[in-house]
Amino acid sequence: VPLQLFTDGITNKLVACYTDEALRDALLVRVYGRRTELLVDRDTELRNFQVRRAHGCAPELYCAFQNGLCYQFLPGMALGPQHVRDPHIYRLVAREMARVHAIHANGSLPRPILWQKLHKYLGLVKTELSPKVSEPSLPPDVPSPAALEQELLWMQDTLSQLGSPVVLCHNDLLCKNIIYDSTRERVRFIDYEYTGYNYQAFDIGNHFNEFAGVKEVDYGLYPSKETQLQWLHSYLQAYKELTQGHPGDTQVTEEELETLYVQVNKFSLASHFLWACWGLIQDKYSTIDFNFLR
Repeated sequence: VPLQLFTDGITNKLVACYTDEALRDALLVRVYGRRTELLVDRDTELRNFQVRRAHGCAPELYCAFQNGLCYQFLPGMALGPQHVRDPHIYRLVAREMARVHAIHANGSLPRPILWQKLHKYLGLVKTELSPKVSEPSLPPDVPSPAALEQELLWMQDTLSQLGSPVVLCHNDLLCKNIIYDSTRERVRFIDYEYTGYNYQAFDIGNHFNEFAGVKEVDYGLYPSKETQLQWLHSYLQAYKELTQGHPGDTQVTEEELETLYVQVNKFSLASHFLWACWGLIQDKYSTIDFNFLR
């Protein structure tokens, strides 16, 4: 069976197994990266994969094994920063995100995973990279753990009062996790390691941060207010149709748009904080050739 190794991922190893040259019958095998269990709860990932699959928002899952998964290959193009700024594509992305966010929580009132995740990651930074550990790898320009702790408490106090709804979020919607299928004119999201109930505005703010890219980061590409408002309008229209049941008859008010815009850009701060801690931990443990510290 021919194999194709995908090299875009910076957490796991991903291999396609196929017999058809066009990958129409491909299976994907994902092998978890070293010590990623520190960062990802694999049981929760599996559960969320199955929930998304049940709602048509994920590929077929064939099996899980001790250090990985095997699932259906979704045909299409993995996006880059140049694609997510294209109005045609970003409207598809906004509507697909609304579709995921509209998956209901079966009557329970879910709690956002953000604060638990941030405290856990910061705890790992403090214990794994403190001066008492042999070969601590915190460089001098990284703020002290005490300063980071203060930042986190400030964020938690400020952001939890913004009133952003808690919905089922992807939580890691970087460009390469979006597959554009031009034959069907739709996008699908892949990689659900960080999926979980979280603040709506975090998921969107995190995605806007990803406009800047991963390997070559340029924050000049962060979407302008005008682009964001158009994106958010598409999102809100779809989200209201899906949750209020009036297809094609949903009005989005200026006030709703402005409120979401403010929430999203404040929650983008929490996204920066989370991936900064994540990067420090990956820098210590990952065997993947990527400059996590930079």
